[in-house]
Amino acid sequence: MAYQGKTIFNKLTGIETLFVRTGKDTGGQLLEMQTTYPAHSNEPPPHYHPQQEEDFVILSGAMTARIDGQLRVLQQGDTLHIPANQVHSMWNHTGEKTVVNWQVRPAMDTEYLIETATGLANDGRTRPSGAPNLLQAALLMLHFSKEFRLEKPPYAVQRILFGLLAPVAWLAGYRGIYRNYID
Repeated sequence: MAYQGKTIFNKLTGIETLFVRTGKDTGGQLLEMQTTYPAHSNEPPPHYHPQQEEDFVILSGAMTARIDGQLRVLQQGDTLHIPANQVHSMWNHTGEKTVVNWQVRPAMDTEYLIETATGLANDGRTRPSGAPNLLQAALLMLHFSKEFRLEKPPYAVQRILFGLLAPVAWLAGYRGIYRNYID
């Protein structure tokens, strides 16, 4: 379970996340993290948050943000606001680590998504990039659909595809959330 001061480290992506304030600390209004990206981190898949907005402050280093397909380079001190439903991705394109203050409003279950994804990667239950396989992704995307959606394919297609894959994934032992990662 995320709590103020807890740090998690994803061995595959090299991303370290410090929970500054959790949903529990803020009555569900805010999740605040300090995230450290290693040099030359990978670009995550373009995605959006249907019911949440995000705010970023670059504390040190630099980041590249792809927002609705347009690239923007952010330097130390720069801020970025991502409203709900805006397609984006962010990564560290530089040779130095980057530290970012990251706020998500409302918190919803985002901390559980981050803890689950990190736990799966650290336990060797993802691809080498840290991305889950299709069956695991289907359950994650269904479970966290209020917090996180991929840009492609269209959401209606994702719901159908992931819905069809979900029973197979469950029978294969996959889950949308794992208590050992969030307890």
